[in-house]
Amino acid sequence: MSKKIRLGILGGGGDSLIGVLHRIASFMNDNYQIVGAVFNPDFNANVDFAKEIDIPTNRVYKDFDTLIVEELKLPKEERIQVCTILTPNFLHFPMAKKLLENGFHVICEKPMTTTYEEAIILQETLKKAGTIFAVTYTYTGYPMVRQMREMIKDGALGTIQKVDVRYYQGWLNPIVHEKAKRSTTWRLDPEKAGLSCCMGDIGVHAFNMIEYTTGMQVKSLLADLNYLYEDNKMDIDGTALIRFNTNAKGVIRASQIATGEENGLAITIYGNKGGFRWEQENPNHLYVMSDDKPMQVYKPGHAYNSDLSLNGTKLPPGHPEGIFDSMANIYLGVAKAIRGEKYNDGEFPTMLDGVRGLSFIQSCIDSHNDGNTWIDIK
Repeated sequence: MSKKIRLGILGGGGDSLIGVLHRIASFMNDNYQIVGAVFNPDFNANVDFAKEIDIPTNRVYKDFDTLIVEELKLPKEERIQVCTILTPNFLHFPMAKKLLENGFHVICEKPMTTTYEEAIILQETLKKAGTIFAVTYTYTGYPMVRQMREMIKDGALGTIQKVDVRYYQGWLNPIVHEKAKRSTTWRLDPEKAGLSCCMGDIGVHAFNMIEYTTGMQVKSLLADLNYLYEDNKMDIDGTALIRFNTNAKGVIRASQIATGEENGLAITIYGNKGGFRWEQENPNHLYVMSDDKPMQVYKPGHAYNSDLSLNGTKLPPGHPEGIFDSMANIYLGVAKAIRGEKYNDGEFPTMLDGVRGLSFIQSCIDSHNDGNTWIDIK
């Protein structure tokens, strides 16, 4: 049996939700072992957190640059093989670029960078490095999302005509109405979050979900964003009309001020033969609709599902699988790629997905600032 892949983690310390999600996901399927980290910019807090989660402290470094220097001193068979980047957005690009330049594989939280220009530079860096790069669009790991992708690929919906996807959250509502409170979250700080808050954080998930499941590329969009207050520099709500490279059209609706909403990502895809509906808060049900039959419900773990869906299913039918499992499926795909094993191209989002995401975010900003005009996505 192959040895576990040596994993380094950047960010994700303390009470970080994304940190525990990635750590648990990496442990599932028994493919990774955390051997080095910079969890926190404060070195003492960094070490304390490593002790708290029972990670050896001898390779917990004071900062990212030290991690690179010290790891490269180690024999190749001991040093970190892949690093996961869980920091605020503005650190994704410089960290990912330096990791690639020094021969490391990378698993990066989205958005991959803060600008489209950075994304293109990173893409060129990866071509030279020849390593593996994954972007954690987490929801692509759900078995029923993967089943939807494979069924669409097999023609179950016929010609796709319309796509409607929404991603509604309400977590910013208690924060955004007071200027002092707005300064407490880095997601409303352009220096740390980049071009966008809402579209950059969750709208890009909706965009990726569309391209992942349908296999089509969004050609152009018209966006209308909401900043709510004149002194708020970051979008917190928005809608984008989209056109594909076919005659299909659709809409992306995203909000972080949808009062009372939790994590309401939902996608509906309509073709001339039928329709699919899937909801993240009810992830084990894929609804299959048609004009001449009763609605069907597909569930994980059954033999009627595709190999890609079953590969991402860990439990027998009737046992709920959730977001930890979804992220773990992405880590599983990356492990296969690192080891040179055969894998389905739907097992993890790649650099191309990251670049497309930044193009979407930039196009939303440009369209809104241009008076809500149609913008072609690069």
